[in-house]
Amino acid sequence: MADIFRHMSREGFEASPTQTTATPRFERERDSRSADSAVSRATAAPMAETGSLRLTIDKLPYPAYMLNYNLELAWYNEEARVSLLGDFDRLPADTKERYVLDFFSRGVYGKSVENFEAFRQLHKQLGRERSPDTMNVGSRESDKAARSITEWPLCLRSPDGENEHYRVYTSYFREGILVVFTDDVDSHQGLLGLLERRDDVIRNLLKKRLPVLTDVAVIVADLQNSVRICSELPPEEYFELINQIWATMEPIFRSYYGTHGKHVGDGLVYYFFPQPDSNYIYNALRCANQIREAMRKISKEWQLRKNWVNDLYLNTGINEGQEWLGIFHIETKVEFTVLGDTINHAARLSDIARHGSMWATKNLMAKLTPEERKTVRFGVKRQNREEHEVFVHASYSRVSELVDLNSPRHEKLRDIAALAVTEIVEIA
Repeated sequence: MADIFRHMSREGFEASPTQTTATPRFERERDSRSADSAVSRATAAPMAETGSLRLTIDKLPYPAYMLNYNLELAWYNEEARVSLLGDFDRLPADTKERYVLDFFSRGVYGKSVENFEAFRQLHKQLGRERSPDTMNVGSRESDKAARSITEWPLCLRSPDGENEHYRVYTSYFREGILVVFTDDVDSHQGLLGLLERRDDVIRNLLKKRLPVLTDVAVIVADLQNSVRICSELPPEEYFELINQIWATMEPIFRSYYGTHGKHVGDGLVYYFFPQPDSNYIYNALRCANQIREAMRKISKEWQLRKNWVNDLYLNTGINEGQEWLGIFHIETKVEFTVLGDTINHAARLSDIARHGSMWATKNLMAKLTPEERKTVRFGVKRQNREEHEVFVHASYSRVSELVDLNSPRHEKLRDIAALAVTEIVEIA
């Protein structure tokens, strides 16, 4: 049926003028003002003004919301707010205050212990269902879409004691989980067709996402001597090199739940957000270590290809903090960005790094568990009494002690002069 629907949509088939989508049971039982509004939306929403079969996120006539993988609300529609989530005014800015079960517990259904447990079990399963196929690249988009849409039965008891059965559809994206509550009787092929248009769905959802205050780890990696390399290579080969670096690193970042950020030039910026099943800071460190290994292979490949002695390095700065996450978007593209000192300091650390080294802040290292920290070899090189350079394990240094801040080259590092940092040498 989904294939037939996609075919009809492409060919411009029109829906019957009388076709509507049934209003969910819980909408019919609202007070008269909400019911009239809901019926109006249910009648008009499924069809665009041209009479097209296509549903859109804007006009979805069912309660729907999007969660991140910590089960915190990122987006919701009016039906979900009124019916399920407690009829609040707006989402808190801090993501830690957006836990979906807290909202449900304040709603009409959440006052029942039985309902709360059913709702909790559903979302517990949603968190478990996260699949590498929805986070990584490489498989066909249609295959990923088929695997990432799931259907769940849910029974809730209404305030008057009646059992109400619902069909819950979920669609998984790297950015989170879209959850849609529908009636368990009617056909929902239009909804399934919408969920299969993954690029359209996630782009529209992200456009509606308000800036949020969130914990984040940031990797900034820059290609060392990029100006010289650009001058030595023909333009087509230089762009080939940069595209190879990006294509090689992208699956690595995604495997550690990294999110691509905005960066000017030939460098890389990735954000790592809190995860329910792993430490996002440790993910960032392991990811940086793996891209360094991948970069060594690319360097050897180009040395053989060009018969040159140039080594290719990605110099990396890693930092963590609590910052505002927002998006820049145009009609066809959505781009995440983080505002604040966390990313600025990570970029400055990438300026300190040389020959593919990785530098991280002391604050970041302090947020690793003792077990995680044992797997990381880190420290600072210092001169001993004989003025020989020695590596001091598990130590830190202020930036002002590592570089000459009076040098014009290091002038932009003065704003992090007192920042305590360390070099990440290896991760077991």
